[in-house]
Amino acid sequence: MKVGVVGLGQFAPELLPLFLAHPGISEVSACDVVPDRLQSAREQFGITRLFDDFDALLRSDVDAVALFTQRWLHGPMTIAALQHGKHVYSSVPMGVSLEEIEQILQLVRATGLTYMTGETSYYYPGVVFCRKEFRKGSFGRFVYGEAEYLHDMSHGFYEAYRYSGGDQWKRTASFPPMLYPTHSISSILGVTNSYATSVSCVGYVDREKDGVFDTSVSMWGNEFSNETALFTTADGGSMRINEMRRIGVPTNIPSSRMSMFGTRASFEQQTGSAVWQTLDGYTPVTDLLTTAPVESPANAGRGSNDIVDEDLRAEFRSGFAPIHDPSGLPRSFEGLDNGHEGSHQFLVNDFVVSGLSETLPPLNAWVSARFAVPGIVAHQSALRAGERLAVPDFGLYASPTDEQESL
Repeated sequence: MKVGVVGLGQFAPELLPLFLAHPGISEVSACDVVPDRLQSAREQFGITRLFDDFDALLRSDVDAVALFTQRWLHGPMTIAALQHGKHVYSSVPMGVSLEEIEQILQLVRATGLTYMTGETSYYYPGVVFCRKEFRKGSFGRFVYGEAEYLHDMSHGFYEAYRYSGGDQWKRTASFPPMLYPTHSISSILGVTNSYATSVSCVGYVDREKDGVFDTSVSMWGNEFSNETALFTTADGGSMRINEMRRIGVPTNIPSSRMSMFGTRASFEQQTGSAVWQTLDGYTPVTDLLTTAPVESPANAGRGSNDIVDEDLRAEFRSGFAPIHDPSGLPRSFEGLDNGHEGSHQFLVNDFVVSGLSETLPPLNAWVSARFAVPGIVAHQSALRAGERLAVPDFGLYASPTDEQESL
């Protein structure tokens, strides 16, 4: 498989070594509109096939594209790639409108091409633990789940948006929090394999006066820096989702966390701790879910040239936790970078294996839609003062199975 990596910002270089090392990939090319980034791809990773135009990449003989562009570009770029017959690995979110997502689903079904999102939370240790227990029936019936992505703007987001947005970065730094909901929503629905049916959401009107969440500046006219949503789910349960960008938490802890409650057992995760509870007692599982630090030679050699903001590095680069089973990964990945709580290697492998075998990846288009669509509707609810709105569901092409996952 020949893969073209699109968008060489702060995130793509963290996964490029994995695409280059995977035995199922014969060639990696790179695409960006910034010449210096293309030059860095050549010098740092030895990539010689470079494109400064996305359309030119789509006209080439690459089999697949991996999108690491700005959040609001994923939908249109995915649609263009599928129309050109390319498999697609897309960073989250899948899209920012119901129309984009519906068109992607139609194209994937019509073409049979592989599409998946790189939703890191799907392989976060707490989510992996809960999914294993849920599939065994340990939870009983699902009652309630809560998940949150707590990432203050001061923790690397100002710098990240400046890096990607240039002089007009404040227009896009106001990205509505519920349009980036998938880290949280996938933490619950990625366990239960259910879907949201309705939502009531409220927004916190930003008061920081730094020009970011300013309706006169924002591309989306957005003034909410935090949004909280309560969903009902098709299995009779409910879930609470927090997406917060002005929030008093430190940088040295994971920005995502989740808890889940069933009729027979429950899992609670808070800062620095995780507990498994049954009707008979509780067991701390923190050590089982703690990821190892990653300091690979590649990272150590970056020094002052490291483009990832210092506040983001701990999250961008983390190894496996004991709950992870990397035995299904290529041996060529051993000793290479990993990140986002040990998820990167699983995600890249899922995409390549699915593309080559023509099977659905765990994070296929239909599953990804179930993680993105609820947030789109939730933001509309917040704009309507919390009005309860129905959440549409596009169904599943097939249910994820244990065999499909890298774990």
